[in-house]
Amino acid sequence: MATLREMAQHPSHVKISTDAECIRVEFTDKHIIDEVVIRQIGNELTKLVDETARPRLVVSFKGVEHLSSAALGTLLTVMNRIRAKDGQLRLCDIAPQILQIFEITKLNKVLRIEKDLDAAKASLGAAV
Repeated sequence: MATLREMAQHPSHVKISTDAECIRVEFTDKHIIDEVVIRQIGNELTKLVDETARPRLVVSFKGVEHLSSAALGTLLTVMNRIRAKDGQLRLCDIAPQILQIFEITKLNKVLRIEKDLDAAKASLGAAV
């Protein structure tokens, strides 16, 4: 577990909240392009997945304007960890310019993308 000093040195780039249905992850940055930031996000999400028996994650991209290919790779890594634990991952609230990146890379066929948080939550438990 990170110490307070380590957390102060590495502010979180995600806001995590939990309810009965899922763990919600929101990004605190508009631009997810810096490799160090992406690595920190990946570490936080991996830790979250590792600490949960059957993770049900909903990742909201609300407010995100730019996303690098390294961030896409991190999402795939997280997805694989979630699937290995028989969990589910949903992405939602993706701006059109970011959705285009998912479509160009064909990741929209691999990652389950829903319109908004309500649709993402409703899709949990449904066949993947």
